Amino acid sequence: MAGRIGLQSVHPVISHGELPARAVVGEHVTVEATVFREGHDAVAASVAWRNPKGKLVSDSRLRPLGNGSDRWRGDVVATSVGMWSFTIEAWSDPLATWYHAIEVKVDAGQSAPELANDLETGARLMEQLAANCPNKAMGKLPLAAARDLRRDEVDIPLRITRALSRELRQLAYDYPIRELVTRSDSYQVWVDRVRALYGAWYEFFPRSIGAILAGDPADPARPVRHGTLADATKHLDYVADLGFDVVYLPPIHPIGEVNRKGSNNSLDPKPTDTGSPWAIGSAEGGHDAIDPKLGTEQDFAVFMARARELDLEVSLDFALQAAPDHPWVTEHPKWFTTLPDGTIAYAENPPKKYQDIYPLNFDNDPDGLYAEVLRVITLWIKRGVRIFRVDNPHTKPLNFWQWLIATVKKKYPDVLFLAEAFTRPAMMHELARIGFTQSYTYFTWRNSAEELRQYGEELVAAADYMRPNFFPNTPDILNEYLVTGGRAAFAIRVVLASMMSPSYGVYSGYELFENVPVRPGSEEYLNSEKYQLRPRDFRGAIERGDSLAPFIKRLNEIRRAHPALHQLRTLRFHGSDNDAILAFSKRDPDTGDTILVIVSTDPHNVREGWIHLRLDELGIDWFTDFTATDLLSGSNYEWSEHNFVRLTPDQPAHIIAVRRQV
Repeated sequence: MAGRIGLQSVHPVISHGELPARAVVGEHVTVEATVFREGHDAVAASVAWRNPKGKLVSDSRLRPLGNGSDRWRGDVVATSVGMWSFTIEAWSDPLATWYHAIEVKVDAGQSAPELANDLETGARLMEQLAANCPNKAMGKLPLAAARDLRRDEVDIPLRITRALSRELRQLAYDYPIRELVTRSDSYQVWVDRVRALYGAWYEFFPRSIGAILAGDPADPARPVRHGTLADATKHLDYVADLGFDVVYLPPIHPIGEVNRKGSNNSLDPKPTDTGSPWAIGSAEGGHDAIDPKLGTEQDFAVFMARARELDLEVSLDFALQAAPDHPWVTEHPKWFTTLPDGTIAYAENPPKKYQDIYPLNFDNDPDGLYAEVLRVITLWIKRGVRIFRVDNPHTKPLNFWQWLIATVKKKYPDVLFLAEAFTRPAMMHELARIGFTQSYTYFTWRNSAEELRQYGEELVAAADYMRPNFFPNTPDILNEYLVTGGRAAFAIRVVLASMMSPSYGVYSGYELFENVPVRPGSEEYLNSEKYQLRPRDFRGAIERGDSLAPFIKRLNEIRRAHPALHQLRTLRFHGSDNDAILAFSKRDPDTGDTILVIVSTDPHNVREGWIHLRLDELGIDWFTDFTATDLLSGSNYEWSEHNFVRLTPDQPAHIIAVRRQV
């Protein structure tokens, strides 16, 4: 049913208001609505913003966007984690109507007798305004204006001067007279901690850290040296030194023996093959256990403690699947799918086959399976894990995830979930809507400047519920761009990932330029770490000048120093004459900090051309020069709306701090 004042198209509203929008503490959330009414009287609107306890925190005016759109906009900011809510209020604004009418009529030369009703109406409105003021002192001005409006012996210009003053108009804006108030429904916004939006992730396999591949030539079956959690604990210093915020570990549980895969996903494993960490479970335990080869619960506790000392968070892989010898298979056979021949179905993603993994069936015994999953994740939360990278969530029911995430957050609101869902857009977006904190994206396959611009704009449009995490590579994905692009490709992609998205990550080996596929055209790594140990000489590579680590460290330093790069909603793209040069900017709404990035997407050739900046998006007045400080080279440039750039494979990007000239 229509309200007295037209109030439509409220934003942000997710799934018709059935699900909350998303934000993080301190993030500016844009609120909008279409507001209008019959006739010519003025309307106005505001947003009432309430904290998780239902207390009104602010009631701020929305501003009209103009251009005949009837669209009104404002911002709200949350200060704590939890479920916030907002309501839009629209109303008739009699003072604004009066201001317009009296100015037009006076300009038209109407006489005092003709304006008698207008002047008395204004006086009464001034008295109402005085009553709205929070104290008598503030109300003195509108009361004085009311007296002036009733002074018949004074000329019209003097009678209206006080009423039309800037100070009084500001009072009218701050303490408006609201008539015919119409309210929207109340809409929810779930507010997470800042790490939900911003952070640099680094993925490594603990079993490869400190590993030794050379076994005893006289005894090929003798196990190689397997990395441990103790080794991984020492490696945290390297990760922290590069400026990462989150350490992501693949599954650390016991690995199945039955149908174990060998190197490069082969079906004929050797006795020394370690198997895939995602083939979870054996006689040594399941999802609640730690692989004995890695260490003990105490070793994990030491690992977590060291991470906290280094200001690192730990993300643990949460993979809901089982190896054939997982305890669940014998104890809860209903949790799996039995084929007509009596065997249990293993995982497939045609043409890929995963004979070492049994998918879970969530429909046969949902009560039992749901309870077990909640028990497992609660156990790891109690062990200190507050971030879970969820493996293949798109292969499990949506209602299960909605239930699990809501149940966990009710008790542990600081827990975050990253969806590893490289799948159809509809599924990715729905996973975000129902509760996933972050999502992997199609960034890995968006390589041209135009593809990146379009995709960036899509993500900004979905920022009210979906937060991206850009990974240039994963243990599963080696994009052809990295295979053929050489070292410049690695630099370009990590610049794009770290600057475009507030959350990004790399899988270890990226800094060492690993780019050999198992076969031409494949996205699988040769000697994939998913199936074998892969020790690396990280520090030696830095000493030899054969590592991208120092460059990544500098990017992370820039990210930490500039709050503009903690934002997603303010990502904006600028023009370029060269189709292989991408220009984009971000701006922090609180500090005004502004970063402009110009990057070549061509790792093979020199690219040059003119870029055309939207100065208003940089906080710069049109036709004004500004100082552009390149945070990579340290050079300063005097730039304006149009600027010539030249990018090479050795220096493929400018990261510009925009500084207005004084």
